[in-house]
Amino acid sequence: MKLKIPPALVFLSFVILMYLLDLWLPVGEFDFFGRKWMIYALTGIAVLVSLVALLQFSRAGTTIDPRDPGKSKVLVTTGIYNYTRNPMYLALLLLLLAWGLYLGNAFNTLLAALFVAYMNRFQIIPEEESLEKEFGQVYRTYCMAVRRWF
Repeated sequence: MKLKIPPALVFLSFVILMYLLDLWLPVGEFDFFGRKWMIYALTGIAVLVSLVALLQFSRAGTTIDPRDPGKSKVLVTTGIYNYTRNPMYLALLLLLLAWGLYLGNAFNTLLAALFVAYMNRFQIIPEEESLEKEFGQVYRTYCMAVRRWF
């Protein structure tokens, strides 16, 4: 699998799209009590989830480069990977949701949903196919036990 667009660039593209949508769409603005704290909570959870996931990959001695899952030496299935198969992508989604809350435009949730759809189709499914080839039944069993996102 050769991914043409790295996930970090996809994420940044959606950040920019959300900003532009907020800038140009005159409807959908919102505010509510606790919005600021929700932004902090989502950002904090995103940072924590990504750090834990990266630490687990580092300890296992496997690659964090999502563009070539064939380089994976070890299938990490413990820790945070007991709850989500894609904690790093989940962290990006949480950051997008926090950004959408910061911008205060309800239509940004649609872009966050498009991010999930894009990542599923063009990143996660090809990764899963590659990992299934690499780890076989062990990976299939893991996929049945743990959800893709959360």
